[in-house]
Amino acid sequence: MSTIRCLVVDDEPIGREILESFVKRINFLELVAVCEDAFEALEMLEKKQVDLLLSDIQMPEINGLEFVRSLPSPPAIIFITAHDQFAVNGFEIGVVDYLLKPVSFNRFLKAINKARTQIDLQNQPSLPANNESHDFFFIKANNKLNKVLFSSILYIQSMGDYIRIYNNRDETVVSYSTLKAIQEKIPLDRFVRIHKSYLISIDAVKTVDGNTVELVNGTSLAVAKSRKEALFTALQLKDAN
Repeated sequence: MSTIRCLVVDDEPIGREILESFVKRINFLELVAVCEDAFEALEMLEKKQVDLLLSDIQMPEINGLEFVRSLPSPPAIIFITAHDQFAVNGFEIGVVDYLLKPVSFNRFLKAINKARTQIDLQNQPSLPANNESHDFFFIKANNKLNKVLFSSILYIQSMGDYIRIYNNRDETVVSYSTLKAIQEKIPLDRFVRIHKSYLISIDAVKTVDGNTVELVNGTSLAVAKSRKEALFTALQLKDAN
């Protein structure tokens, strides 16, 4: 069983003590540090490798939600707080679980096991992009791990800290991620980046008209001038001008 390195952040001494005692009762958890606020936690994240962040939300100056949103590559997150009004916001940014104080050890352990499942999945080695048997990936959305088939994707849109995946069944999946992160999961011979905001399936292209691509579902997307040559190469077209 692999070790999960976790960081505790809580501005209340009793909250830190309880979480620290819970962590020490689970043999696959390694406590990296216990921090009093987001500033101390950020400094620790820059120094140490952390797989799981156990954080309060109501903290002085920078709350837990603001802190997590500021992280370019956040670890798995479990929020532990006395306030339930932040639950929706927490799940919107892709946290593993949201625990209300006072937290029992059994409820804490359940959340930790959910985090372990997500972390183990993320740490699985990726198969080569040209391996046809590897035709899907999993992504976190709505507090679930969603299976996405490469063949179902029409295009993926960047929306700041989130991405939206559009498939050929008129369904969408929204996740806290980036196009760069998604590009590491997909076969690059089947997809091409046409804009800072769009990654499209080559098979989904219907027509190319100037700096616009029309997909098989009728969606038209802009092609950045700097990306046009890459698009034409992916489509095996000769002239990008």
